[in-house]
Amino acid sequence: MLVPYRTSFNGKLDRLSSLIDRLRVQVSNALVGETGRESANFTIIENQSGDLRLVFCPLREEVECEFADREPGIGETALVAANIRISGIGKQLINALPQCIAIPLAEDANLTAVVAPLIEEATQPRCGGQAAFQRLCEVVVIRLLRHAMEQGKADTGLLNGLAHPRIAAALVAVHEAPGENWTLEKLAETAGMSRTQFAVTFKDRVGITPMGYLSGWRLDIARAELEAGRQVKSVATLCGFASPAAFSRAFSRRFGYPPKQGRGQAA
Repeated sequence: MLVPYRTSFNGKLDRLSSLIDRLRVQVSNALVGETGRESANFTIIENQSGDLRLVFCPLREEVECEFADREPGIGETALVAANIRISGIGKQLINALPQCIAIPLAEDANLTAVVAPLIEEATQPRCGGQAAFQRLCEVVVIRLLRHAMEQGKADTGLLNGLAHPRIAAALVAVHEAPGENWTLEKLAETAGMSRTQFAVTFKDRVGITPMGYLSGWRLDIARAELEAGRQVKSVATLCGFASPAAFSRAFSRRFGYPPKQGRGQAA
């Protein structure tokens, strides 16, 4: 029996929500103008004509990126400069993005609709402004992910897999039900492809085998659940391992310490 997956409001496959549920977005240094740009990885820049450009370098702290430090050009002003940190299991989405994304907002009306109130909150501080700015940044990140997926910004990796309608069906099924007894045959059936075609296409698009991706996803969820204080046995069941012992071996190989130790550190 195949596991039903989530759909969006229009009844189509929802490729992002199961990952976004596990994203954590933290915003700091929400600044106006040039002050503090040296610590920002997210800027909104306006030119002399009033056109806006959004620049986001999500991995700036981990990867050297000259583009992030580039000063606005002549006649340009940084209206907003903030540092957006992404954590949680869903960070796989962020890792699939280019090191820097620069988007003229005239190209994307959906992003523009969110950026306008974002600029307002940053430039006209009022009660609750920081909280509103945080929430709006979360929406901007989601819409940036949509933009990257729909525009084919990633050549390989998770976003590239989600951009393929058949591979996306298998990925979403894994994200929604990691504890299901998945086999290559079941995943291929979910994707509506032959076993061989599915295995080859999945690796070509995502950069890893289907079962390798499944194993990594399960263990990432397991670590997050342990850090939240969940019992080892229940985590093993949730993530589809045959026994706590099998889970412990796989977890220790991946992270270098046993599940109980991970849970103890979280506590």
